[in-house]
Parts: sequence; C-alpha cells; structure tokens
Amino acid sequence: MMSAVNNTKFNSAVFLLTGIPGQENVHLWISIPFCLIYVISIVGNSVILFIIKTDPSLHEPMYIFLSMLAITDLALLISTMPMTLSLFLFNSREIGLEACFAQLFFIHLSQCTESSVLVLMAFDRFIAICDPLRYASILTLPRVGKMGLVCVLRGVAIILPFPFLLQQFRYCRSNVLSHSYCINQDVMKLACSDIRGSSIYGLSITLLTEGLDSLLIFLSYVMILKTVLSITSHQECLRALNTCVSHICAVLLFYTPMLGLTLIHRFGEGSSPLLQILLGYVYLLIPPVINPIVYSVKSKHLRARIIRTFVK
Repeated sequence: MMSAVNNTKFNSAVFLLTGIPGQENVHLWISIPFCLIYVISIVGNSVILFIIKTDPSLHEPMYIFLSMLAITDLALLISTMPMTLSLFLFNSREIGLEACFAQLFFIHLSQCTESSVLVLMAFDRFIAICDPLRYASILTLPRVGKMGLVCVLRGVAIILPFPFLLQQFRYCRSNVLSHSYCINQDVMKLACSDIRGSSIYGLSITLLTEGLDSLLIFLSYVMILKTVLSITSHQECLRALNTCVSHICAVLLFYTPMLGLTLIHRFGEGSSPLLQILLGYVYLLIPPVINPIVYSVKSKHLRARIIRTFVK
C-alpha cells in the first residue's frame, strides 16, 4: 500500500479513510444511526426547499436565505454521504487522490458558502430590526439573488486553489486519514513535501472567511441588541429577539464544531484521535439535521405551511 502512495502518479495512489477506531466490528450497527441522520437531514432540507418554492407568500428575503442554507447543507451531505456510508456498511476505506481532492473541494466550498449565507441572514435580521421601514427597498428579491451568487463565486475563488496546491505534493507518509471524508488540513499532513505555503494559505483563508464572517455576525448582533434594548415595550423587545433565535442556533451549530476541528487539526498534535473523529462527525451531521427542525419550529408561517402540506 505504501508503495502505491509513494508513487508520484496521482491516479495510482490511494488514501485510507477512518471510521471509528477500535469499533470496526460494530461499524454495521453504527451505520444505522448515520443512515437515519442522513435521511432526516435530506428530507428536512428538501421539504423546506419545496415549501418555500411552492408557496408565493414565502418568497421573502428571510425564507430565500433559509433556502440557500438548506441547499448548502444538502451539498455538504451529498459530498460526504456516499463515502461515509460505504465505509460503515461495506468497510470500503480506499479513496483515490483525485476523488479525495474533488471531495475536499466540495466540502470546503459548502462550508465557505454556508458561512457567507449565515452572514446574509444576520444582515437580514439587522435590517429587519434596526431599519424596518427600508427593509423592502434594501432586500429586494433580485438583490437577494445576486447576494447568493456572490456567496457561491466567493467560495469557488477561495477554495479552488486547495486541490491544485495539494496535487503538487508527494505523499510518502502514512496514507491513513483521520476521518471518513477528505478535508484540506487532514490531507496536507500526509505530504512529505514542504507544506508551509499551503498551510499559511489555508490559515489565511480560514481567518478571512470564517473569522471575518463570524466577526460580521457578532457586530450585527451588537447593533441588533443595542436597538432592541432601546425599545421601551418589554413585549416588543422579546418579540424582536425571538426572530433571531433560529439564526443564532444555526450560527452556533456551524461555527462551534468547525472552529474546534480547525484548532485540533492545526495545533492539537497531542489531542485524542477519537475527539477529532467525533467532532468531525458533529460538524458534518448535526447542523444539516438540526437547522430545518429549528427553523420549522420557530417560524410559525413555515410550520403552518408544512402542516397543511402533510396533514390534509
């Protein structure tokens, strides 16, 4: 196997994916909750997309941004689901370099795009609460569509160099990855070439995307909180804050495990491998399954539309 990895021809080299170390004998049983989570995630996000598309009353900026979030969650699931389930169900661990590079591109693209969408959703809440009279004129549907396109183009421009940088390396170390899917930090560790340039680029991109996006979201909520606290009516104050709960949950679900996983990969040399793997699965599985549930529960209009669709 190592001789294959030492070969500089990328199409003949392979990596080995990792499920849950020490639990290989129960991987088949572990696949059952994974399958359930994947099914719930795909069904939940697909239902939200269907409801928003078919109900003209939901063709508003807030719901358009929610549909963008659902699309990025589905893209993340589709990028990782086949290999993860193949590993747990059939113990199929091998993945070629080219397939691995393609997968990590789509994983990081989904991650970057979702971060951008969360910023747009924070901006939506900021305008709705701080400048409600201009909300309709600022967030027109054509402008919202252009914002979504910019999010995708931004992600492509930022993430596209990753696979090309990784292709320049020789892989002569252990060929075992830390997860059941490929991500840039994990693959980069297996190279025996000088990876400082790629590592600096990856860290810079993390700071300029997720770091900057989280800062913009934080500043948006500082302004929102300042506006809400100036409202004299306690009931109106709570009502305004209640419209932000779903978005705050989505932000915490996305950034907390992602930040932890990034820090462990870059600085946690002595950390437990099991912690890395579990945190990786939390980052991969929890946001896509929780986001549609939270938004369906918190949005009365969306919840009522879903109930009318399925209970007739």
